[in-house]
Amino acid sequence: MTPVENRELSPYTGWTRQHWASTADGLLHAVQRYRSPSGARFDLPGPVSANGSRSDGLEGFARTFLLQGFRVVGEQGRDPTGLLERYAEGLAAGTDPTSPERWPRPDELGQAKVEAASIALILRITRRWLWDELDDRVRQRVVDWLSTVVGQPYPPINWVWFRVVVESFLREVGGPWSAADIEEDLAVHASLRRGDGWYSDGQERAFDHYVGWALHLYPMLWTHWFDVVGSLCPVGTYRTWTADLARYLDDLVHLVGSDGSPLLQGRSLIYRFAAAAPFWVGAVTGHGGLSPGLVRRACSGVLRHFADRGVPDSDGLLNPGWHGSWPGMRQAYSGAGSPYWASKGMLGLALPAHHPVWNAVEEPLPSESSDHARAVSAPGWLVSHRRADGVAIVLNHGTDHAGTGERRSDSALYARIGYSTATVPPLTGATVDDPVDNTVAIVDGVGDATHRTGFERLYVREADDEVLTAASRGRACWIDTQEDETADHGYGRRGAVVEGPVLTVASVLRAGVEVRLVRVDGAGWDARVPGCFVRMGGWPVASDSEPTARGGTSRTRVSFESSELRSLVFGIRGFTGGGLASEFGTSPLGAWTAVPWLATDDVPVGEVLAGGVLLDRGGVPPVDPTVLAIPDGEGGHEVTVAWPDGVSTTVELPGTP
Repeated sequence: MTPVENRELSPYTGWTRQHWASTADGLLHAVQRYRSPSGARFDLPGPVSANGSRSDGLEGFARTFLLQGFRVVGEQGRDPTGLLERYAEGLAAGTDPTSPERWPRPDELGQAKVEAASIALILRITRRWLWDELDDRVRQRVVDWLSTVVGQPYPPINWVWFRVVVESFLREVGGPWSAADIEEDLAVHASLRRGDGWYSDGQERAFDHYVGWALHLYPMLWTHWFDVVGSLCPVGTYRTWTADLARYLDDLVHLVGSDGSPLLQGRSLIYRFAAAAPFWVGAVTGHGGLSPGLVRRACSGVLRHFADRGVPDSDGLLNPGWHGSWPGMRQAYSGAGSPYWASKGMLGLALPAHHPVWNAVEEPLPSESSDHARAVSAPGWLVSHRRADGVAIVLNHGTDHAGTGERRSDSALYARIGYSTATVPPLTGATVDDPVDNTVAIVDGVGDATHRTGFERLYVREADDEVLTAASRGRACWIDTQEDETADHGYGRRGAVVEGPVLTVASVLRAGVEVRLVRVDGAGWDARVPGCFVRMGGWPVASDSEPTARGGTSRTRVSFESSELRSLVFGIRGFTGGGLASEFGTSPLGAWTAVPWLATDDVPVGEVLAGGVLLDRGGVPPVDPTVLAIPDGEGGHEVTVAWPDGVSTTVELPGTP
């Protein structure tokens, strides 16, 4: 039975701990029909990952084991699902080398390194009720299986935490472990720190949800649930991490829409409400800096966002997709068991019913209580939301999952200029290779668009009058990725490169309206190539009906309105035409995706172009700023954006070195 809403305790979502528990228990019971005979695998229906079905079955076990463990801890050892014994049987079979259900070992298969960490974490926090009750032979087999991580190579990304967690558990139960491994992994983690609470998932500019659900989650749970502070973890490092988490959550809470949607950006989005995990980490450890009522509002908002939109599905399962099943969101490593990393987003169930986070009155999210704008330096983002529509947007001048000067195609998940809680770039179809939405590109005579990955970040700033500014530049390139057969992990792809001109792009953001500035510098490129022009794309809006553009009184004002959203672009300087790009079946949010765009007649080298870009829920007349560009004598420009109410903002578009 669905629990009764409590609008006094939870005025925004109505949800209480009972709703969370009911959701978790439903997920756990639904997967049982896919349990293998001895319980070591959950062979769920759906696509098989590049790692194979044995790996996917292990994922199904380990990731639902996370959720089972949180339930047991939150009930202080009581097993509300009655399934703990079944997971114990699965541990026995999976680690038995003679069992037909034996798991691939971490030294045999990389993905097993990931799942080993979930198993070790839950064995640690449920030790009194599970590990200590296991047969000695089973405990030894588990130790033998886990200990194959010792000395193994791990990629220098969030994966280093999987080894830290496993070896820390082995240390506590008398198994083999390596202090050198943990020291090496902590050094990698330190190298990923980028300031203001942000981490990059690797040395590239890789900012996404892994910052929260991995690079904050594991360090904080490690220091909270393992006996490591002052021994394996220096006290100063621990204090740094706690401060980092609070600073990160102060930004992250502005990236949840008033409808509970997380930001649709970065890989592994099929983990859905795992986006709630970092908020729960703050509550579990007491170091998040957010009030209990705001934490629960954010987390219940995220979970209910999906629950109200068909998640889990009619069979009670999590499938690869967003609101419903949408396999186009998968990466190569995603199998049918992968979506259950969403269990991380239910970490709050490890907190008992009397905890303040379950008993404080919900407080409003920033996106539903205020108009706000902030520059987030580490990822190079301008963040904005307005109370009127509750959509959080990001303008991106620092993230592309690459390094400066690299030549890759633009990943739809990382390299767009804009991301939001209500839109997603087309993830399949023609515009993946020839992007339109939230881009500035040179389009050649056959319609192929350039890419921006490898750009240089110039600045990310907060100006006066609640205006944000950011700029980036890089050599535009046409990239033919047809020969790239590497596994799709959501990043840009390599291929033959044809270099174009240098594009400098700046965003001036005020009250949700972006003035996008563009200059083309043609040194080393023949700007007279016939048929080329500059195209600037707006926000991608999903619709269940075929899109039709709406224009204004000129050819350079193009908008598209769905039943919920409006995407508008309007020319301010240098653009001479526009149109609407639409594709069918390229988005998990709707049958169609529409992107309004502006274009020039040719490639006006050295001139400053300007266009307005807006995403909202309609009903508010957009402002019409003017733009004045003055050459600085060094190949650059000083550009002033004059807003209709008399406010003006001046930014620089520096010349190309």
